[in-house]
Amino acid sequence: MQALWMVMGAFLFATMGVCIKYASADFNSFEIVFYRGLVGVIFLIGLTRSRGVSLRTTVPMMHLWRSVVGVTALSSWFYSIGKLPLATAMTLNYMSSVWIAAFLLGGAVILQNRQTPIRQQGPLFIAVISGFIGVAMMLRPSFTPDQMGGALTGLISGIFSAFAYLQVAALSKAGEPESRTVFYFSCGAVLVGALGMTMVGVNPWHWPSAVWLFPIGMLAVLGQLCMTRAYASGHTLVVANLQYSGIVFAGIYSLTIFGDQLPFIGWAGMGLIIASGITATVLRERAVPNAPAEDH
Repeated sequence: MQALWMVMGAFLFATMGVCIKYASADFNSFEIVFYRGLVGVIFLIGLTRSRGVSLRTTVPMMHLWRSVVGVTALSSWFYSIGKLPLATAMTLNYMSSVWIAAFLLGGAVILQNRQTPIRQQGPLFIAVISGFIGVAMMLRPSFTPDQMGGALTGLISGIFSAFAYLQVAALSKAGEPESRTVFYFSCGAVLVGALGMTMVGVNPWHWPSAVWLFPIGMLAVLGQLCMTRAYASGHTLVVANLQYSGIVFAGIYSLTIFGDQLPFIGWAGMGLIIASGITATVLRERAVPNAPAEDH
C-alpha cells in the first residue's frame, strides 16, 4: 500500500502536468500558479478544520522562505511545461535530488578536513556528474533553439525545488504538520500569482481551456496528500525512489497525447537522470533519515 500511495501521487502530478500543458495555451504561468494556490488554500482550510489542525504557526519566517523558493520552483516548472515536451519538463524538475547531492558535495569540498577526505565523496560526485550528463543527452536532441528559455527555466525549477525540499525538511524537524506547511505554500502561490498577474496581465477565460484550472489545483493537493501518506507509512528510501515513476507517466502522456518524439539518446539521458536521482536519494536518506515528501 505504501508503494501504491507514492505511485498514485506521482501519477496525479504527471496528470497535473497534462492539465497545465493544455491550460498554458490560454493562460500565463502566473495565472496558473494563482489558481493552483487558490484551490489548494480552500481545500486545505476545510481539511485542517475537519482534522482539528491549527493553522497558527510559531515559525512564520521559515514558512516565508519555503514559500519564496517553492513558488519560484513552481512558477518555473509551469512555464517550462508550456514550452517543452511534458516528459522533458518533468525530468528537469525531478532533478532536485541531484541538485541536493551537488549541494552536499560542495559542502564537503568547503568543509573537508583530514578526518573527512574528499575522496570519500566519490558516490556524490558520480551522482552529480551522471545527472548533468543525462541532462545534456536529453536536452540536446529533444528541444529546438526557440525552446532554450524553457529548458533553462526547467533547470531553475529543479534547483529551487531542491531548496524547497530542504526547507520542508527543516519545517518537519521544527514540528510543523504537513498540511500547515502546504497551506502556507499555497498562500504564497496565491500572492505571487496575483502580483504576477498585475504585471503581465490577465487573460479572459476561454472554454474549454478554463476547465483545466480547477483540476490543476485538486490534482496538486491530492498528489501531495498521497505522497505524504506514503512517507508516513512506508520505508522512506523505497518510497522516495518510487517518485520517479512520475517521469514514466509523463513520458507515456508525451507519446500518446501530445505526440512528442524523443530519439533514443533522449530516452537514455532521461534514464541516466533517474538513476542518478535514485543514487542521490540513497545518499540523502543517509544524511537526512525519514525526510518528508517533496512538493510540486
